[in-house]
Amino acid sequence: MSEESENQQEETKTTNSIIDMMLGGGKSGTLDSESLIKETQKRVWSSLKKGYEYDYSVDESDTFLRKHVAQKLHMLVMFVDLVGSTDMALLLPPEKLGIIISSFSQEMRSVIRHHGGYVLKYVGDAVIGYFIAEESPLVVSDSAVNCARTMIDVIERGINPILSEYDYPELRVKVGMDFGENVIVRYGADQIRSHVDILGPAVSIAAKITALAKPNQILVGEDVYDKLHPSLKSLFEKVEWKDNRWTYQDKKTGKMYQVYAMHI
Repeated sequence: MSEESENQQEETKTTNSIIDMMLGGGKSGTLDSESLIKETQKRVWSSLKKGYEYDYSVDESDTFLRKHVAQKLHMLVMFVDLVGSTDMALLLPPEKLGIIISSFSQEMRSVIRHHGGYVLKYVGDAVIGYFIAEESPLVVSDSAVNCARTMIDVIERGINPILSEYDYPELRVKVGMDFGENVIVRYGADQIRSHVDILGPAVSIAAKITALAKPNQILVGEDVYDKLHPSLKSLFEKVEWKDNRWTYQDKKTGKMYQVYAMHI
């Protein structure tokens, strides 16, 4: 075998290894996931047993957004909506409900940060995250989908077993995401204290998609699906809507904007 062929083979192995790690298929990804679940269990158990308080001192999202006020950036926006929180509110004492919602929100934040994203805000029992995709939209789309998969895994194997020990209801989530250009806005003149947020079609579509998702289902807009690695694409199928539940049309093509669901 020539030296050139050997080099090509080595480059191919390296590339495949990187792709495997990105998609969670390699040993490194598996170990990371297991470590994440173990750390989650420690924090949730401590929170329920001893009143563990999460660290809110570092807000990377706020810092990032303030640096880019009035700019338009390509982002993938993700909504993570907790299912059944209304029922939990009727079953649990307020202090216990607060601990569970807080633990859920912060663990989802941990997973989002683990995959390179930011948490925009917490809205009741929902977490809104975003991933900056100016340089590598394909990689970011893969990371966001893997983030959503990890979230469900962390809940199923990390949080729920702890809740079951205390006879608390188990958690389930609905996840929706979309890709697009969003503008960063600041509501007020104070550069430090005025509220900052993001606005754009991806935010609205991600919210609407999430509302239509089933428990423990991941839904992605067409602009996310088109950017996914083939191995991740194969895990999705196009959603066939009934009774006009989804009527959003792509402004560029005039056609129905497609939504895809992951097999869980």
